[in-house]
Amino acid sequence: MEKRTGEIVTDLLKEWNIDHIYGMPGDSINELIDDLRKEEKNIEFIQIRHEEVGALAASSYAKLTGNIGVCLSIAGPGAVHLLNGLYDAKLDGVPVLALVGQVTNEQVGTNAFQEINLARMFDDVAVFNEQVTSSEQLPDLLNMAIRTAYARKGPAVLVVPDNLFAEQHKLEKPLTAPTYKEPLIQPDQQSISKAAELINQSEKPIILAGRGVKGASKELLQFAEKIKSPIVLSLLGKGLIPDYHELNLGQHGQIGTKPAYEAMMESDLLILVGTTFPYRDFLPDNAKAVQIEMDPGKIGDFYPINEGLVGDCKRILPQLQLLVEGHNERSYLQKYQEKMKAWHTHILKTKKEQPEPLQAPQVMYALENVVKKDAIVSVDVGNVTVWTVRYFPFVNQQFLISGRLATMGAGLPGAIASQVAYPDKQVVAICGDGGFTMVMHDFVTAVKYNLPIKVIILNNSKIGMIKYEQQEMGHINYNTDLGEMDFAAFAEACGGEGYRITAGDDINTKMQQAFLSDRPAIIDVEIDNIAPLPGKITYNQAVNYSQFMIKNFFQNKKVEFPDINQVIQRL
Repeated sequence: MEKRTGEIVTDLLKEWNIDHIYGMPGDSINELIDDLRKEEKNIEFIQIRHEEVGALAASSYAKLTGNIGVCLSIAGPGAVHLLNGLYDAKLDGVPVLALVGQVTNEQVGTNAFQEINLARMFDDVAVFNEQVTSSEQLPDLLNMAIRTAYARKGPAVLVVPDNLFAEQHKLEKPLTAPTYKEPLIQPDQQSISKAAELINQSEKPIILAGRGVKGASKELLQFAEKIKSPIVLSLLGKGLIPDYHELNLGQHGQIGTKPAYEAMMESDLLILVGTTFPYRDFLPDNAKAVQIEMDPGKIGDFYPINEGLVGDCKRILPQLQLLVEGHNERSYLQKYQEKMKAWHTHILKTKKEQPEPLQAPQVMYALENVVKKDAIVSVDVGNVTVWTVRYFPFVNQQFLISGRLATMGAGLPGAIASQVAYPDKQVVAICGDGGFTMVMHDFVTAVKYNLPIKVIILNNSKIGMIKYEQQEMGHINYNTDLGEMDFAAFAEACGGEGYRITAGDDINTKMQQAFLSDRPAIIDVEIDNIAPLPGKITYNQAVNYSQFMIKNFFQNKKVEFPDINQVIQRL
């Protein structure tokens, strides 16, 4: 029996357990849209207002669930808009499928309206990139695209002239099957034994763990406890273990803690577990190293390791634990546990202060009272990342962010995807005003689909991180002011709820009101513009900031001093 090719496509999507797609209808994808309309009970079509949001949401969905995220667009401008979200998926290593419309196949190559060279455009971002030339090959290419996205952990792009979806044909002899099996990769016993020997010989081992530990937190903690190692987390590792766990020294790098930095520099053995931490200056100069990583291509790619173990850390860590000796020497660990207690005290003291105007740490303190322990927290990129990671303690919440690409505007799409994936969980987006305004139009998407997300906006009318970076480089600020906006009024104009907080007196009350609501809401918090100081301030950073202050004084007769007590503590 012959079927529309679009119907065959939707049948295959269901076999791959794909139950929703992010996209926008348009003239070069409308044939498939009509087939999706007929399957709306099985495949929800979530209409976004900008294709970038759809691709970022698909990427976020894949990060949260491990299942493929799907987005679609028309040819030309819609396809171009997908790129940012697809690069986010590529750099963070998650499977995404982009179904991209194209002009009819008889028009391809004739410089038709909205035609661009999509195959060339997607060539760098995609792990699978094909343009379909006949309706008969479309089902097999769809299976290959999805399987490749899972296998190579990245975006697969299938470009389809829209007329092909309308063609009828009989699926008689498929070349492929709608299935994928994750391989079991296991390091050889000799490599495991060598890694265990390095650990046994070390006196100051330290673990740097990342997103690859997801699902293996228990195994990581048991292993660390046996070898008496502190754990430092990459940004993407936030939330893998509770922030107040006795082995946790917090995040590393510019957004990290001072104890994490100092412990890392004193270590004699670095154990990298499920992380591609890219900042070499924050790693020891001459320590030996062991790396546990699923992707063999990343072994030794970020640090000169002595032994690499390829495979799932959930399986490898227990095997290592059996071979390593239990360390009795705890002085290194205890030294940094005490430093971490002092760090937590310092952070708590800062959060409890009552400055006017409000500052970001106080917003994080207020959020602790309303964010549930199993919530999903989608965080945008910028100063807001530092404020959240440093001042909001995770207990059992899931952390979502654009990692390697670090694109502004990822907070809201991540929240939309989170609520779609987990409709019964509390979902919170924490954004800066700069990042939010890049995608704010899609707050109406949350309203349309009644997604009760709560969006916190740290509103300082500035591109805060760039302002700080310019100062750190010794430059005078230029074009970092954004202008003022009332995001609470915007939320209400969209049909959601808006709460504007301008003083510390009403922050807790309005937070409670917003979080008790079952409707999408924006909490617009006006904050003072202060620099999020690094956990460890280097000499060069201090010198460059001094250069900025001198230039600013001579040219603008204005000096902005950071909190000198915090600077002294972090030098």
